Amino acid sequence: MKKSLLWIVVLALSISMVAVFSFAGCKAEKAAAAEEEVAPAEEEVVEEAAPAVEEVTISYALWDANQGELLRTMADEFEAANPGIKINIEITGWTDYWTALRAGATGGSLPDVFWMHSNEIYFYASSGMLLNLNDRIAASDKIDMANYPEGLVSIYNFEGNQLAVPKDYDTIGLWYNKTMFDAAGVSYPDETWTWDDLYDAAVALTKADGSQYGILTPLHCQEGYYNFVYQNGGTIITDDKVSGYDDPKTIEAMEFYVNFVKEGLSPQIFGDAERAEALQNGLCAMGFFGSWNLSGFTANEYIAENFDVAVLPAANDGGRASIFNGLGHVIAYNTEHPDEAWKWVEYLGSEEGQVRQAELGIAISAFNGTADTWVNSNTTFNIKVFIDMVDYAQIRPYSNTTIVWEDKAYEMLRGAFTGEKTVQQACEEAAAVMNESLAEE
Repeated sequence: MKKSLLWIVVLALSISMVAVFSFAGCKAEKAAAAEEEVAPAEEEVVEEAAPAVEEVTISYALWDANQGELLRTMADEFEAANPGIKINIEITGWTDYWTALRAGATGGSLPDVFWMHSNEIYFYASSGMLLNLNDRIAASDKIDMANYPEGLVSIYNFEGNQLAVPKDYDTIGLWYNKTMFDAAGVSYPDETWTWDDLYDAAVALTKADGSQYGILTPLHCQEGYYNFVYQNGGTIITDDKVSGYDDPKTIEAMEFYVNFVKEGLSPQIFGDAERAEALQNGLCAMGFFGSWNLSGFTANEYIAENFDVAVLPAANDGGRASIFNGLGHVIAYNTEHPDEAWKWVEYLGSEEGQVRQAELGIAISAFNGTADTWVNSNTTFNIKVFIDMVDYAQIRPYSNTTIVWEDKAYEMLRGAFTGEKTVQQACEEAAAVMNESLAEE
């Protein structure tokens, strides 16, 4: 009996030991298997880690805050498609923009990419401040100068070197306050209007107490009297680079334009900011403004609710004209990131970028065939009129020293608007100072 009991105990101990070792072995096998499963995962993490992309920031300077907000959208989309490139938009008002740019040119600290105007291209081109884009354009599958208006391309071509890719173009329209027209019982302006119609409407829309003027005819060239000069067959600068201010046709057009101020149908306005305010605060029933104002006018509640736009009236003999101009994108000659700067300019000037600019309503894109996209971007105003006027558009007068003689002409013409001079006297003086500048070119 004792022997049998001892055998049972030994057998039980043996079974227990086998079970312990079996359990331990099972745990070891499972641990080993787990290590085998973990190891590949750790290796995969190491393999997926990518080196950090070096980030480059491109400074992009412009002078229009309204466009700048919408261009930020394009910049965000560009950055998403081009990791490693950031666009820093720098916005400065028109006058301060050129002052800062001149200082930057002198000090060697120009923005990487910036807007260029026909008034200023000669200074920066002749001073060697801009990157020659010929080779980059030739190598690009997105940029072809044949896709933009020839007149716009030539503005930014200096001695055979293309220094800018066209951004946009613009014409000038007649903006009118529908509410004021309705109250006065005056029909809205359309393509049948002549100077006589414009004058009659201005008289009907002007209030004797000075609370409302029928029209705004400020001392402003592109969005003002230049249009009337060319409608009347006059000129500002001849093909052989002589002033046209003393041309009888020019003087006649200037007399018609200034007469609105003389008769009290327009306020005396000389500052640029005051012109838009005269529409926004209900002071003037009509005014002449370029297509580039679209985003700002749309955002202004009063203008959006009360205004619309029409083509410019024709001269009484049927002559039509609307000043045509356009901006270009340039790259600083000394940018530290020429490849990245070009990639941004190339996108802005490509069909993709130009269509996007038009879709956002930023400006009339320069790329041929995108005009309808811009027109469809805005249902607040009848902006198709800006495209309709391209058929008889007149390139904004310019020469190598436009910025010089244009400012001097303003000084001479101011007296005609204040009544201190006759229009003829002011025009003849403007012609004299302009010819002095032209003679030095």
